[in-house]
Amino acid sequence: MDGGQPVPSPLVPLGNGSDYSMSLEQKTTFVFVILLFIFLGILIVRCFRILLDPYRSMPTSTWADGLEGLEKGQFDHALA
Repeated sequence: MDGGQPVPSPLVPLGNGSDYSMSLEQKTTFVFVILLFIFLGILIVRCFRILLDPYRSMPTSTWADGLEGLEKGQFDHALA
C-alpha cells in the first residue's frame, strides 16, 4: 500500500487514551442503547416465561362470569 503506515481510525483515539472523552451526544446515545438492551432483556425473559407456562398468565375468570341474572345454559328465552 503506502509503505506500511497504519491508517488512523476515527473510532480509536490517538495517543495514550487519557485525553479522549466522550461528547454529550455520544454519552446520550450510549445510555439510550444500554436502556434498549435492558428493555430487550426484560422482554426476552417475559416471553420465555410465557412459553414455558402459558396458562399461568391467563385470567381465571370464565365467559359466564359476566351473566348476572342468568344461570349457565339458559339462553333460549334470554335471546328473545
